Amino acid sequence: MTQSQPARARATRSGGRAARTALRAAPLAENLRPVRAGLSGGRYQPLTPSEVERIHKAALTALREIGLSNAPQSGIDIMTQKGAELGSDGRLRFSEMLVEDMLSKAARDLTLHGRDPRHDLTLAGTRVHYGTAGAAVHMVDVDGRTYRESTLQDLHDAARIVDQLDNIHFLQRPMVARDITDSREMDLNTVYACCSGTTKHVGTSFTDTDSVEDAFDLLHMIAGSEADWRARPFVSNSNCFVVPPMKFATEACQVMEMCINGGMPVLLLSAGQAGATAPAPIAGAIVQAVAECLAGVVYVNSIKPGHPAIFGTWPFVSDLRTGAMSGGSGEQALLTAGCAQMHQFYGLPGGAAAGIADAKLPDMQAGWEQMCSNVMAGLSGLNMVYEAAGMHASLLGFCHESLILGDDLLGQAQRCVRGIEVTDDTLALETMKSVCLDGPGHYLGSDQTLALMQTEYVYPATADRSSPKEWAENDRPDLIQTAIQRKERILAERSSARFDDATDMAIRSRFAIHM
Repeated sequence: MTQSQPARARATRSGGRAARTALRAAPLAENLRPVRAGLSGGRYQPLTPSEVERIHKAALTALREIGLSNAPQSGIDIMTQKGAELGSDGRLRFSEMLVEDMLSKAARDLTLHGRDPRHDLTLAGTRVHYGTAGAAVHMVDVDGRTYRESTLQDLHDAARIVDQLDNIHFLQRPMVARDITDSREMDLNTVYACCSGTTKHVGTSFTDTDSVEDAFDLLHMIAGSEADWRARPFVSNSNCFVVPPMKFATEACQVMEMCINGGMPVLLLSAGQAGATAPAPIAGAIVQAVAECLAGVVYVNSIKPGHPAIFGTWPFVSDLRTGAMSGGSGEQALLTAGCAQMHQFYGLPGGAAAGIADAKLPDMQAGWEQMCSNVMAGLSGLNMVYEAAGMHASLLGFCHESLILGDDLLGQAQRCVRGIEVTDDTLALETMKSVCLDGPGHYLGSDQTLALMQTEYVYPATADRSSPKEWAENDRPDLIQTAIQRKERILAERSSARFDDATDMAIRSRFAIHM
């Protein structure tokens, strides 16, 4: 009798494990998943309400007393008609009344569409979405521990990988196709490579105005018609409309005007670098970014009130010892979280950068750098967390394997964003009574434990949680090799986002597609 008890215990444990494994394998409805796009953050606030107000007032003062230079003549005409003042020094200045008027007209509670409506993103309140971004010029070769120039195929492969990752919600072009030298062809091929790789929302940039009209023709072909495109624009323009400090980027502004007229959402991107092109104090860097983006709000809503625009305060950080960018720093995480508070203060959909690694490879340094800023961005309720996965070398390098590892990382970050639900059921008193007074003295097989396994907990796809013994028995799996294997499985399958043959043939007959 005594010898059979351990056998029965082992059988019980084995049966419980089998049940839990089967439960984990069962697909969940989207609303039951423990993490998903659009979870609400906002509980972390590095700035007090009075500090937010002081930053707002300082930004208004900067717009009134300093203003911005280098606006194109079209922008000058548009904004002076609404009340901006052009000084003898060529700088446009904005009164508090004008800014407040344009803020009252600005779009709120935006939807960024995917080609597949399942991937639509609602930008409201403190709803959080993670995605890629950047303009890396190199790809990280994890096997050779080397860097090489990025190509159009690399970009398309990144889109295909993102399309299969649950915790990366949108694709903004993360790298430049360095194998295409003509800027117009590069812009058009970037749109093609991204949209043929994923049905999630895509963000991209245009090098100059010559690309924009053709890009809209391409997008109308992908959508089916111009009317279909305007009903559900699935690509947005990442627009560096300012060159910090406090200057408009003339040609980018002209591109922005064309995008607005074409019905494309715009990201108003201010990317100063604290200590270089923005003030060194974290608060000062936020002030300048807010002032520049408020000028963008005036610009956009002077053209078309209520046009979908994202308040893109993206201040970066310098390592003041060298002047080099330090995107993986704690200061970067604070900057991003502070910017999220300013977006919420204005009630505008906002985006900023997080998840940047200064590390050159997906190693331990990359892990802590990416996790720190991604978690703080999510907890602060940032609507669009750009550059959240795959970025290395302070935005100079992109890594497909890091993108896959980032999916796990962002799953854990989103679980932090979701927070702790406190209800009569989750306080678990009845379950405690049952287990402690009448039950086995543990919770492994309780109905509550089994019911919450999939809805309360997040399980990594590539990270290893086995014991040292199991790890050894499994031939000591390596995290990078696991990521490589998953990448190869994804890329071995035909992309579900590919265009139908007739559309693809029509596109290729019209445009010089390099893929």
